[in-house]
Amino acid sequence: MRIAYICADPGIPVFGQKGCSIHVQEVIRAWLKLGIQVELFATRIGGEPPPDLADVIVHCLPSIPKGEIAAREQAALSANLDLRIALENNGIFNLVYERYSLWSFTGMDYAKSMGIPGILEVNAPLIEEQAKHRGLVNRRLAEQVAQQVFSTASAIIAVSEEIKTYIETYPGVSKRVYVIANGVNPDRFSVDIESALSIQPEPFTVGFVGTLKPWHGLSVLVEAFDTLHQKYENTRLLIVGDGPERDNLVTELSARELLEVTHFTGAVTPDTIPKLLAKMTVAVAPYPHQSDFYFSPLKVYEYMAAGLPVVASRIGQLRELIEDEINGLLCPPGDAVALAATLERLYHNPEWGKQLGKAARQTIQHHHTWDAIAKRLLEIAGMAGGVEEMGKIGEIGEIGEIGKMGEMGEIGKMGEIGKMGEMKQYFSNDK
Repeated sequence: MRIAYICADPGIPVFGQKGCSIHVQEVIRAWLKLGIQVELFATRIGGEPPPDLADVIVHCLPSIPKGEIAAREQAALSANLDLRIALENNGIFNLVYERYSLWSFTGMDYAKSMGIPGILEVNAPLIEEQAKHRGLVNRRLAEQVAQQVFSTASAIIAVSEEIKTYIETYPGVSKRVYVIANGVNPDRFSVDIESALSIQPEPFTVGFVGTLKPWHGLSVLVEAFDTLHQKYENTRLLIVGDGPERDNLVTELSARELLEVTHFTGAVTPDTIPKLLAKMTVAVAPYPHQSDFYFSPLKVYEYMAAGLPVVASRIGQLRELIEDEINGLLCPPGDAVALAATLERLYHNPEWGKQLGKAARQTIQHHHTWDAIAKRLLEIAGMAGGVEEMGKIGEIGEIGEIGKMGEMGEIGKMGEIGKMGEMKQYFSNDK
């Protein structure tokens, strides 16, 4: 079985260290474990691959030059033709799997024209994000690309119910959207995990992992930790990661005289995360209130896989993942007082914290592994029979759960290329 994995987003270094990078790597890794050949088509590589992914064939798509936003948008759009050529020049695939990016539509068009499954993974409302945080010149055309790619995909994977709701605002897609949250590879945390859980870190260490950005609620964490530390001097704060909020955090911690009991690791590689989590007594995800919280926070899955007691905001998908006082603890979003009180409960009840951590790890092992996610994706594509049964798939267009796309492929390859060319020309002429 051959799968084409496409990531045309210039903001995602596929072999990098960001959460989105880890997501790409773990899905590929899980498919490789099933004996599937995966070829990666990517705009941004981000360095050398991990050793176990070194044999994955990588097709580099054109890089998007820095500069004016409008020029970048046009360059990203033009890369569709390069992607189409690369797909057609590399043999027959049984499945095309693409991480949705703002201007890419060729992957799903190609799958449709070939009569094979095309699965689109959607992690965020990219148009809204781009317009709010980075700038978007031609929103109407971005909407048109989204409509085309959502309509063409055989199935769409949403990482949360909130993303599913967003996707379903586009006509004609509701019956093809499946919610599959993020996962984790628990084997990364399996070395002496039971022994590690029995050891109480000294001192009591509150930990956070992630990019230091405003929507992660770090100011709430600092305020809550200040309250805790004023009562209990043997408490420490461990912040793993880096980002634009670091200077503000340092200033705030300094003003509260907490710098000496806070450790910043800066940016770290994924393989160091388990060791750093082992230094924590409790891990937090203190998100502030957000009306459009649509994330599936990878950090929380890693906290839980490491067997840590987790304190998170009662918001979005976290309300479903964490059963309060069963496999973690939930607090009102943005409430530093409630967060401090919850941390204090764990300070006084270390055995309870260990029980919560064990339950959290069991939740991950039973429901949220990348291996299980990879198999579920194959089920959605009608390929649950495994590699042995896939010899004919690329030829006859068996799709199973997502329907007989072979009939939809009648337009043929040349028709789709023509359609793409017309769309590119339209985009180029649009002002």
